Amino acid sequence: MVDFPAQRSSHVRSMSGGGSGMNVPASPEVRALENQFEELRQELEDTGCSRERIRNISREIESTTRLMHFGLLLIHHSQPIPDVLEKAKGQINVLRHLYSKLAEIMEEYPGQYYRYHGDWRSETQTAVSVLAFMHWLETGDLLHHTEVEEKLGLKLLEFGLDIEDYLIGICFMSNELPRYVVNQVTAGDYDCPRKVLKFLTDLHASFRMLNLRNDFLRKKFDGMKYDLKRVEEVYYDVKIRGLATNGNSEEDHRQS
Repeated sequence: MVDFPAQRSSHVRSMSGGGSGMNVPASPEVRALENQFEELRQELEDTGCSRERIRNISREIESTTRLMHFGLLLIHHSQPIPDVLEKAKGQINVLRHLYSKLAEIMEEYPGQYYRYHGDWRSETQTAVSVLAFMHWLETGDLLHHTEVEEKLGLKLLEFGLDIEDYLIGICFMSNELPRYVVNQVTAGDYDCPRKVLKFLTDLHASFRMLNLRNDFLRKKFDGMKYDLKRVEEVYYDVKIRGLATNGNSEEDHRQS
């Protein structure tokens, strides 16, 4: 094999800076690559810090809604509705404060709501569920999307409530109603199944107007059918036993 020592030596010097110990300046392509990854590193660090701030607030929201939900469970033990609601309502201002802190963080990242939205999505759905159940217990009506925004102070802060989060929260709320109906009947309120059946039937029919593309939301809506079926079974059981009120229960059910 023929060796070319002179050429090899020249090549080594060109790769090592000629043996002088001086570094060869990076090419423009290498500098561009390094600059890009430095920017990416900084962006990842900034995003990580922001997410941690958001998640800390999300954990506080979760803790607050859990406290409210546990308080509402007393409704299943024949506790007076006004007393149960009064304690839960005391936490709404806490939620408003926490969402205002979230909004302040997002003001630092205009136009990036959905980049961070996943960090508080689940907690917001639970908050909607709790607020909607409270509203239903008090009025018998559905809590509207704009009303949730108002309760949480979102509308004024230009930090809105995602529509799918609202709808999923309403689906969660419907899960509470079959148990509520059973316990109310046990306590002697035989008209409760009729009222809840009409409400759920109307709600289910309204959901059917929507073209649900979110798989999770669609599954939750499918679950509402089972809530409706369970309430319907209780209603007919009460009716067969002759315990239902004579009012307009049959008419209400036909209209629904």
